[in-house]
Amino acid sequence: MGINDEREIEAGLQIGPTDKGMVRLFVTGEGLEVPMDFDPEEAEEIAEEIRAAAAAARKAKRR
Repeated sequence: MGINDEREIEAGLQIGPTDKGMVRLFVTGEGLEVPMDFDPEEAEEIAEEIRAAAAAARKAKRR
């Protein structure tokens, strides 16, 4: 499965700080829980990648 392959899967996403100073992305789905912890610097890099992807998606949508 690639980035452009669509699937009919419902999932939830929670994002927040942990009590250990990490940033957690917590993905839940049918019988699945995936906690992903990042240090604050990594989380900021991920946020920048999300912003860049959103900008690219906006450009693609206008075409």
